[in-house]
Amino acid sequence: MDLWTTFRKASRFQVIPVMLVPVFLGALGAFMRKGVFHPMLFILTLIGAGAAHLFSNMINDLWDYRNGADVTAKETPEVITTNSGFLSGGLMSERTFAGITWLLLGIAVLCGVVLSVYSGWPVLLFGGLGGLIAYFYVAPPIRFGYRGKGLSEVAILLSFGVLPVMGAYYVQTGELSLSAALLSMPVGLLTTLVLFNHHFLHWQADRQAGKNTLVVVWGEQRALHFSKALLFLAYGFLILCVIGGVVPVYALLALFTAIPLYRVYGRLKEHNPSAAYLPLMGASLKASIRCGLIIMAALLVQGLIQLG
Repeated sequence: MDLWTTFRKASRFQVIPVMLVPVFLGALGAFMRKGVFHPMLFILTLIGAGAAHLFSNMINDLWDYRNGADVTAKETPEVITTNSGFLSGGLMSERTFAGITWLLLGIAVLCGVVLSVYSGWPVLLFGGLGGLIAYFYVAPPIRFGYRGKGLSEVAILLSFGVLPVMGAYYVQTGELSLSAALLSMPVGLLTTLVLFNHHFLHWQADRQAGKNTLVVVWGEQRALHFSKALLFLAYGFLILCVIGGVVPVYALLALFTAIPLYRVYGRLKEHNPSAAYLPLMGASLKASIRCGLIIMAALLVQGLIQLG
């Protein structure tokens, strides 16, 4: 296995679009509303946010391994693990894995410092809050991802919606904006849905390891109802964005991305084996990315029309 393949698998690089899409949304929102776009600042924002996201993936794997959740999931029959498997499978030493993890954080911090010089100190606030959420999601003493009560869902909404969208908007404009906060909600909630749905794959192992996700606390049936509610809430915010003039009316084309995901819910029963949730995970991820791409295209087109 070459170095790139090793890094890509250890960091779960394939899911990085869930962080990059919000950054694009924030920058394109600034372009549409203010007619500004600073390419170098945008590239630095992408690199910093991407590194922060990969750090989040790896620090979660590192602490889930140390807390025993990953090993429990691997040893529990019919449970599907969602970690990289590099630590629980003995494919990489903990020291090497931790070294790569902290290197990614260093890249994210460096980008944040440079951006703060050009755009202002609030950039450090956005980045710092995101970093703290990423670290203490499973790390002691807080470990709020283990506590249930919806704390992890709020953290995901902030980390993959509000903070990157508002942060990218601020980097481009030097302004904080309520419209950017509203713009962050559809994709932020859909990404929260992705992370929520992935708990269905291994909730039995989470329960044994003391990881009290909402799926563990509520049980399968109630958690499924909440999952559907998140879906409707996300697309409801898209409609609000159109009504509020945050995105152009043709962004409503993104509503069609909900259809394949909604159909998956119809095939689920009250109680399902872990493997039955794999299509739900896949459809959730596709809905999040496709919805984001359509909104991005709408913002770009509207921005170009207004410039003309």
